[in-house]
Parts: sequence; structure tokens; C-alpha cells
Amino acid sequence: MNFNIVGYVATLIQIYQYLIIAYVLLSWLPNARESFIGEFLGKLCEPYLGIFRRIIPPLGGMIDISPIVALIALQFVGQGIIAIVDFFF
Repeated sequence: MNFNIVGYVATLIQIYQYLIIAYVLLSWLPNARESFIGEFLGKLCEPYLGIFRRIIPPLGGMIDISPIVALIALQFVGQGIIAIVDFFF
């Protein structure tokens, strides 16, 4: 049973990481964030990324490294959740 839960958690975290990467890549295309997909990804990713954007200012006024930090933090949290699930089950 524990392998099922760990697998689901790992899969959900990986999917969310891909969604964040896709959302960040959309920022490179003009008007892509105003599309249906861009707005959908924004609703999913922006609440999480907003936390890091409030803490980490853009470098040089243009380069936003907060998604990188957010992905690293998500990886750490995911590994922590997996360790807790392994411990209890």
C-alpha cells in the first residue's frame, strides 16, 4: 500500500512541476498567457509562484528566478511528504 501512495504523491508533484515549467515558458511567447491554456495554468501555478515572487525580487528588474526556487522548494516538500508516508506506512 505504501508504494501506491508514494507513487501517487511523486506523480502529482512531477505533474505540478511540469505545469510550472509550461507556465514559465508561456511567458516567453507574446500573448500566450492570455490564451485559454495560459489562463488555466495561471490559475493553477500563480498562487504557488506568488509566494516566492513576494519574497524574491527580479534580478536586474527583468530576470525572475522565483520559479527556479519554487521548483526546488516543491522538490524538497515532495521528498519530505514521501519520507513521512514511508515512515508511517
